[in-house]
Amino acid sequence: MQRIYLDYNATTPLRTEVRDAMMPYLTEAFGNGSSIHAYGREARNAIDTAREQVAELIGAKSPSEIVFTGSGTEADNHAIKGLSDLQKSRGEGNHIITSSVEHHAVLHTCQYLEQRGFETTYLPVDRYGRIDIEQLKSAVRDTTVLISIMHVNNENGTIQPLEEICQIGMEQEIPVHTDAVQSVGKLDLNVQEIGVNLLSLSAHKIYAPKGIGVLYIRRGTRLANLVHGGSHERNRRAGSENVPAIVGLGVAAELANKDTEEYALHLDKMTQRLRDGLDANIDKLHYNGHPDHCAPGTLNVSFESVEGESLILRLDMEGICVSTGSACTSGSMEPSHVLAALGLPPRLAQGTVRFSLGRNTTVQEIDTVISKLPNVIKQMRSLYRS
Repeated sequence: MQRIYLDYNATTPLRTEVRDAMMPYLTEAFGNGSSIHAYGREARNAIDTAREQVAELIGAKSPSEIVFTGSGTEADNHAIKGLSDLQKSRGEGNHIITSSVEHHAVLHTCQYLEQRGFETTYLPVDRYGRIDIEQLKSAVRDTTVLISIMHVNNENGTIQPLEEICQIGMEQEIPVHTDAVQSVGKLDLNVQEIGVNLLSLSAHKIYAPKGIGVLYIRRGTRLANLVHGGSHERNRRAGSENVPAIVGLGVAAELANKDTEEYALHLDKMTQRLRDGLDANIDKLHYNGHPDHCAPGTLNVSFESVEGESLILRLDMEGICVSTGSACTSGSMEPSHVLAALGLPPRLAQGTVRFSLGRNTTVQEIDTVISKLPNVIKQMRSLYRS
């Protein structure tokens, strides 16, 4: 059976160029980047090259602003805990502003800090998951130390007005952090032009390996360390660097930097083909991504009178791999917090599926989904009513 993978927001396969670049550092080039002998210098040079490649992808002013982490989740934690703890220790405030549709890496970190004396404002969103800039302005207090708003939502693809958010941050002298895990490589993103202070990204969302991420720290932005135990990453993240994964991330960043526009056009074309096919063959469905501000490649659809988890299992039997939302909450019986924030009724939220497309998605795959999905929906609805 042909297997069709439409869950690229959860993870992406390694690009061939990435795998080939990593192989030497998994075998003969095994040095520790902190060693000063030849093996160590070889590893250090590879790390420095990757740092430059990532900096170039996001438009960082200097490679020194790039800190390698163990994941996008760790980068989010480091940004929020590190900055908040430092600001509170200086008596500068204890208030954080975020949104109600953030990834749990942000939400759970804020909840952790609330147990330690911080206060958090969770901004509401509109029907499609976009915050209101005026509500953000109203939420700012004298004690606000951080604004953390994601760039692109991982479940429905809605793009937040990040430049306007950063403008407010600059006017109020409040640092801004963004989780850009789902936007890097899909959207043109320049941290200098946007004005963000801290940015998180994850390698395995851009066809690089799992277990490696990045925290961009704008020069002059100070934060406490999350991990202690050594002077690695210029004293900002202790622990021997994962050289093979860092090399892979660097190559993936360089490749993404060359073809972001072409990639986005491909995703747009495939997404529109899927949406047109669904509209032509299935009734009583609802799209949850913003109609004007949505990242290419993500189509979040609610089907009336269908249970989402069951639909995923049925599609898997047909060789089609999709998800209900974030892989980090897979298996949870709770409705998606993102869909709840959009105001979807529980029954409709439970019938939601996320199609996330990628580099390897083909017209043939999309047409196969369009040919199979209507019958599956029809069968499930007949059982739902009986």
